[in-house]
Amino acid sequence: MRMIFPQGEGNGMPIRDGGAARLLIDGRLEEAERTFGSSDPATGEVLGEAPDATVADAGRAVAAARRAFDETGWATDRDLRVRCLEQFHRALVEHQEELRDLLIAEAGAPRMLTHGAQLDEPLDLVSYYASLLRDHPLTEDLGYAEYQGQRHHRWVEKEAAGVVAAITPYNFPVQLALVKLAPALAAGCTVVLKGAPDTPLVTLALGRLLAEHTDVPAGVVNVLTSSRVEVGAALTTHPEVDVVSFTGSSATGRGILSAAGGTIKRVRLELGGKSALIMLDDADLRAVSMNAAFGICLHAGQACALNSRLLVPRARHDEVVERVARYLGKVAYGDPRDPKTYMGPLISERQREKVDGMVRRAVDEGAKLVTGGEKVDPGFFYTPTLLSGVDPDSEIAQEEVFGPVLAVIPYDGEDDAVRIANNSAYGLSGAVYGADDERCLAIARRIRTGTYSVNGGNYFFSDTPFGGFKQSGIGREKGVSGLEDFLEIKTFGVVAPA
Repeated sequence: MRMIFPQGEGNGMPIRDGGAARLLIDGRLEEAERTFGSSDPATGEVLGEAPDATVADAGRAVAAARRAFDETGWATDRDLRVRCLEQFHRALVEHQEELRDLLIAEAGAPRMLTHGAQLDEPLDLVSYYASLLRDHPLTEDLGYAEYQGQRHHRWVEKEAAGVVAAITPYNFPVQLALVKLAPALAAGCTVVLKGAPDTPLVTLALGRLLAEHTDVPAGVVNVLTSSRVEVGAALTTHPEVDVVSFTGSSATGRGILSAAGGTIKRVRLELGGKSALIMLDDADLRAVSMNAAFGICLHAGQACALNSRLLVPRARHDEVVERVARYLGKVAYGDPRDPKTYMGPLISERQREKVDGMVRRAVDEGAKLVTGGEKVDPGFFYTPTLLSGVDPDSEIAQEEVFGPVLAVIPYDGEDDAVRIANNSAYGLSGAVYGADDERCLAIARRIRTGTYSVNGGNYFFSDTPFGGFKQSGIGREKGVSGLEDFLEIKTFGVVAPA
């Protein structure tokens, strides 16, 4: 293992402007009565203070969003929405490096990852939805039908679903905010965005860009940060909220779905995953081992779609384990500011304790700890970890770890591999490697997941729907499906002139 973080060195972060971090409510950037600290997970040092919104603040934000939806032309003025999305995109690009510094400092995202899924790629979501909105059909003519001796003209119009409560986690704070904001605004909805308490400064920076660099009317977007769990709960149950869009744990998602039933809200959930990478008996060992090792260490394993289970033919189990362990030993982890760093820290000591506890219990249940399983200070680092001979029914094979921990599970034949892959409450993603694409596709079509990679194929783009089966969620983000989830369908019928 190579630790790149310089021992005893300060974080050197130039952005410590916590006092400038403000809530966005009804078009105004404002402070809160109290604040809470945001820390750098690579050092544990406090970066700055964020406003700690109250339930009353959440109520004011929802009221502002309701007024903006009901009393302004936002929901009906397509040209205004296109212009504002284009302005937002320009502002994001102009302040891209500042956002990059914040992501590295607050989310612990390695610099190299910010040039991909953490920042640079998500900015395309905003321009994608601006372009899609220009030409996307919001009406559909269903023609005429005869009824009781008269001709009836029927058609469908699509209109904004209303006020959206968008609640995001800490792991990809810019990407997950934009994947909700961009399609919701394109559809004509108004939004209350609540960021995670672990990454408040990043979320508030987005609100500031919207307030200061776009023509978005007051109340259309409201941005909150809070350390209080009751604020999120208030948003999911508020009678004036029409749609809840949540990304996070399946346990929290189940609670939101239940709570939203009181007012029959539309609920979009992007939840957990326990994805399986299946290595077929004729697969390239080098490609599989490298993908499995470096894949599980992406953002220290803090991504819902990562392949955290590696299914291998029983006869090849030991050689696969040896090769994966070798690649894990090449993972450069440490200071996320260093361009050579591949893996940064976990978000908090709380998360590190959770990960470590799951690894310890896995060993107690019979898995072999091949490499890793160690805490590294300062900060909240956890070494890339490999467990072999894992029972497919054990906790480590069933529950989401959200850390750099790969479980290797042997299988006996293709049917057994499919059975093990589907032996999960989740169904978000997965992968298969083999010499024949058609054989791989046949396997892929038997796996109950919403996304799938065949021989390293990438499915994650602005125009491709993302979401899961089973307890991995409801609905789809990105692509046309992401826009449609924020639209209501209204059907018309008019008696045609004789």
